[in-house]
Amino acid sequence: MAPRGLDAKVDQLYQLPLEEFTPARNALAKDAGPDAARVRALVKPPIAAWAVNQLHWRDPDTWNTLIEASENARRAHKAVLSGRGGDVRAASTVHEEAADAALKKTLAILADSGHPVTDATRQAIATTIRALPGDEPAGRLTRVLQPGGFEMLAGLSVAAGAGKPAKAAPKPAPAKPRAEVAPHPSAGKSKADAKALTRARQAAAEAANALRDAERAVQREEFEVARTTRDAERAARAIEEAREALERAKTDLQTAEKAAKLAERERDDAARRADAATKQLARARERADSAAQDVKRL
Repeated sequence: MAPRGLDAKVDQLYQLPLEEFTPARNALAKDAGPDAARVRALVKPPIAAWAVNQLHWRDPDTWNTLIEASENARRAHKAVLSGRGGDVRAASTVHEEAADAALKKTLAILADSGHPVTDATRQAIATTIRALPGDEPAGRLTRVLQPGGFEMLAGLSVAAGAGKPAKAAPKPAPAKPRAEVAPHPSAGKSKADAKALTRARQAAAEAANALRDAERAVQREEFEVARTTRDAERAARAIEEAREALERAKTDLQTAEKAAKLAERERDDAARRADAATKQLARARERADSAAQDVKRL
C-alpha cells in the first residue's frame, strides 16, 4: 500500500488535465523512491474515464447520489433473488434518474475542459456511469466500464427453489404410526406454495433483468447504427469534397502552367529587349564620344 503522502499525490494526478497526466506521472515516479515502479505503472485513462473521474473530484454530491442509488438498486435485486420483498422497479427508476443527472454534469465538465463531446465519448461516459461502482478506486478509473446484468450480482445467495431443484433423497419407510393426530393436509400444501412463490419471484426477477438488459442492448445497437450511419455519411461527403478539391487543383495547375509559360515567354522577350537596349546604349556612347572628340579638335 502506498504511503498516505504518495496516495494523495496520486489522487492529484488523476485530477489534472488529461494531457498533463503522463509528464506529471513520470515526474512523480522520479521522486517516489521504492514506489517508483508502481507509479510508472499508473495508466492514463481514456477521455471518457477521465471525465467520470472529474465528476468524483469536482461534484461529490452528484457522485455520492449516483453511487448510493446504484448500491440501492443492487440491494433491491439481491432481496428479490433471496426471496425477500424488494421494489426493483422503484430502485431502478431512482438509479436511472441519478445516472442521467450524473451524465449531464460529466458532459458539462468535459465541455468546460475544452474537449469535444462526440457521440462515442458520450456513449462511453453513459455506460461507465451506469456500471458504477467499479472495481477501481473512486476517481481513479483507468478504463471505460460496461453495465452488467446478472454478473454484477454474482455470488449472491438465491432463495431456495430457484433454478432446477435437486432430486430429493429417498425417505426411509416411516415407523408404524402411533395413536397420534395426523398432520393437517394443508401443511404440506403451504410449504409447496411457498416454494412455488419463491420460484415465481426468482423467475420474475430474471425476466425483469433480462428485459432491461435486452432494452439496453437494443439501445446500444440503435446508437451504433445511428453513429455508423453518420460516420458513413461524413465519409461520403469527405470523398465528394476531396474529388471536388482534386478537380479544382487540376484546373488551378493547368492555369498555373499556362501562366508559367506566358511568364517565361515574357521573360525571354524582356531579355531580348534588354540586350538590344544595351547594344543601342553602347552605340550611342560611341557616337557621343566621337562627337566629343570632334568638338575638341575644332
